Amino acid sequence: MGLTIGVDIGGTKIAAGVVDEEGTILETYKVPTPPTADGVTDAICAAVSEVSSNHTIEAVGIGAAGYVDDKRATVLFAPNINWRHEPLKDKVEQRIGLPVVVENDANCAAWGEYRFGAGQGHEDVICITLGTGLGGGIIIGNKLRRGRFGVAAEFGHIRVVPDGLLCGCGSQGCWEQYASGRALVRYAKQRAAATPENAVALLALGDGTPEGIEGKHISEAARAGDLVAVDAFRELARWAGAGLADLASLFDPSAFIVGGGVSDEGDLVLDPIRKSFKRWLVGGAWRPHAQVLAAQLGGKAGLVGAADLARQG
Repeated sequence: MGLTIGVDIGGTKIAAGVVDEEGTILETYKVPTPPTADGVTDAICAAVSEVSSNHTIEAVGIGAAGYVDDKRATVLFAPNINWRHEPLKDKVEQRIGLPVVVENDANCAAWGEYRFGAGQGHEDVICITLGTGLGGGIIIGNKLRRGRFGVAAEFGHIRVVPDGLLCGCGSQGCWEQYASGRALVRYAKQRAAATPENAVALLALGDGTPEGIEGKHISEAARAGDLVAVDAFRELARWAGAGLADLASLFDPSAFIVGGGVSDEGDLVLDPIRKSFKRWLVGGAWRPHAQVLAAQLGGKAGLVGAADLARQG
């Protein structure tokens, strides 16, 4: 199969891109994400039509944040779009006249990294995305593992703290409440409020108060050595690494790939994740250790992965 299109549905924009068999993006087109479910479908179709005008396209892959059924056709539940058993594949196919594959966006990103990024050379890879929340993907034996009903790898909603922090999913103590961009900001605010003398650089980047701290401030302050910012990253990494150790007990991969916006800070967050992983890995002194790798494709992973999954059918 030749060229395919990947569609990445984000909170603020929808990106469509033409992708070749080597994972190279040849052309992209972006539109703002509409506020309504029907508007999102319209925007997907418009973006695909626009980006395909100069190319012969074989199929389209759509990455959606939510639960996608085992047939890769229906979005069973999307937390940020009012999709409940939404037949997205059928709706888009009818309008664009091309085969469509719908997949969870974290699965798309995991597949993109496995095929064209940090996962190359590995047969068994577990990916996590540390963004606003925590997503994941499972590749075992060179295959994307989606579970019987298509909704596997929702790692962010594994409960790590009984009766812990309330999660947006309605449960309590979910992993993403302790290892995510939201968690990072919460740690920084709490620590800055408790010891403002250790957060001088961090507070200066915002409005001078703990409430004004944003994720970008924490990254900049940590790179400058701000004690509170560095400690916030270490706390996030402690939870992330411990979670990876649990996943190693389940899947025993040769590599973990860490992506998402938080991972853009590189070794600032990855080194303490590796240390935490080593600390909590059961039998770690006597067993092989999976590599903990930084994702390579950045924000392109989901789009590239969706396009390649469409190519695979």
